[in-house]
Amino acid sequence: MTAVDAPAPPGIEPAEPVRAHDRTFLGWAAFLVAVAAIVIAFTAMFVSRGGDDAAAGGPALTVIDVELGSMKITPNELFATPGVVQIRVTNVDSIEHNLSVLGQKTPDLAQGESYVLDLGEVAAGTYDMLCEIPGHASAGMTGTLIVSGETNGMTEEDHAAGDEGLHGFSSWQEMEQAMTERALAFLDPELKGEQGGFELEPEILPDGTKRWELTAKIVDWEVEPGKTVRAWTYNGVVPAPVLRMDVGDKVEVVLHNELPAATSIHWHGVRVPNEMDGVPPYTQDAVAPGETFTYAFEALEPAVGIYHSHNGADQVLDGLFGAVLIGEMQLPEELVPYGVDRVDQEINMVLNDAGVIGLTLNGKSFPATQAYQAKVGDVLMVHYYNEGLMAHPMHLHQPLGWVIAKDGKELFVPMPGDTINIAPGERYTVVYKITDPGVWAWHCHILTHAEGPDGMFGMVTALIVEE
Repeated sequence: MTAVDAPAPPGIEPAEPVRAHDRTFLGWAAFLVAVAAIVIAFTAMFVSRGGDDAAAGGPALTVIDVELGSMKITPNELFATPGVVQIRVTNVDSIEHNLSVLGQKTPDLAQGESYVLDLGEVAAGTYDMLCEIPGHASAGMTGTLIVSGETNGMTEEDHAAGDEGLHGFSSWQEMEQAMTERALAFLDPELKGEQGGFELEPEILPDGTKRWELTAKIVDWEVEPGKTVRAWTYNGVVPAPVLRMDVGDKVEVVLHNELPAATSIHWHGVRVPNEMDGVPPYTQDAVAPGETFTYAFEALEPAVGIYHSHNGADQVLDGLFGAVLIGEMQLPEELVPYGVDRVDQEINMVLNDAGVIGLTLNGKSFPATQAYQAKVGDVLMVHYYNEGLMAHPMHLHQPLGWVIAKDGKELFVPMPGDTINIAPGERYTVVYKITDPGVWAWHCHILTHAEGPDGMFGMVTALIVEE
């Protein structure tokens, strides 16, 4: 029995059998309909994308290239003529970003991924754009789309002329000059501004207790030349002052809250009683604006720690963080044959990448970062602290480093490395034996955190070594 001869199920009238010549006719009809649909679709696409706009009378098309990375939208001002606007978005960072404008948004893009954001026909006006991933807009990933009679955007003609790679500069010479000028600005001490992270001497009470006074307040803080932000600080600086203690010290830290919000201090990596841990509402009530709270504990064991707010992540990212050191870090005997038998200089380097502080080393972005000096043969002990949202592989050019402690605890065996990856909340202690003179770059090796179209920026400093 063939398929067309099979009886119909009960209650259903059998259909007329389909004959071979009918199938041939229907096949050709379907084919012609499909061809017509494809022609119509291509015509519609051609018209909607401008095609030959002058001939068709359709809207003009502006295509703009944008890069996401280093907590920046580059360029952060886009120009287009009224008409169809397309933004070709590429993420050059190691973490995900997106771009939102006019109620439309790209997917969350991983490193190297691209997406064409077709905004359709856009009228003249000024429109905000930003990355919608939490914390990224506040870290600086914002910009503006300006639609007017003039455009500085990258058009199809620009791409045909091979202008990619110059990032808006008219020539490679102009781009190189801008990069050189920015690098040389690092050597100008007048551009550094006020620095934070200095060591704060305590008041010694009659019973030997060491007392520090910390005032949480908002101040104008120059992150880099020409860029001033409203930073949340302890004692008006970023990072906050370093608190150095000895094992066995009785400690009091008096917090005065002059912020517009409640706050607290958490002693990250420091052993304290539970009621001093600074986590509202579990261990204490948050310290309200205008109030004072005293943290009291004994420094029980060595530590390389951080003190920071624990009443909202933005408070930390905006500047409420500082280093606390208890005791002395011991150098491992295994490094004596390498000439590491003493410490000539101790350095605290606090990393951030978000909030109003952004991509910084010790609260400053290049070229305002602090330059470090040493002599050939010196041994540097560097404590890295990460108070940001992402890991940072820190790299000092030329000398090999030895990791001797993680999170304040000495390692059984020192670990060599020239690039040390520090995750959020981690602290690494690294010693460097300085071997060669010169100016040696020191930076995060996520390159988009250290270099941009106009040169070095963000998480870059240098070690200047004399003979």
